[in-house]
Amino acid sequence: MVSQIMGITCLTKVLMDGGNSLNILYASTLDKMGIPHSSLHPSKAPFYEIVPRKELDNFRKEPLTFEVVDFPGVYHTLLAQPCFAKFMVIPNYTYLKLKMPSPKGVITVKGSFEQGYYYEQDFIT
Repeated sequence: MVSQIMGITCLTKVLMDGGNSLNILYASTLDKMGIPHSSLHPSKAPFYEIVPRKELDNFRKEPLTFEVVDFPGVYHTLLAQPCFAKFMVIPNYTYLKLKMPSPKGVITVKGSFEQGYYYEQDFIT
């Protein structure tokens, strides 16, 4: 569970799923971002992966393709193998960390088991 910035929107419920082969964006997330469904088409808009802290001194941006699905989900988006490959991510599931190269050195993204648990509990109830 990590946070990301997509365009100008900060998405706080992001699951990095290295076992999945599709990057998924939920239709409800599009609604929250103010993007009408009628405007969906292939895009070259960059996806920004940023270290979860206030300073934006070390980041990467890459174009990604998403499959938009219209069913409920716990997260805003699921990032999968295509994202991992594009960003050259090395995941460590035991410590819930991802590492990737950037122009200013290695970026380490830390997830939260506790946040993931609470999001799933809220979704179930």
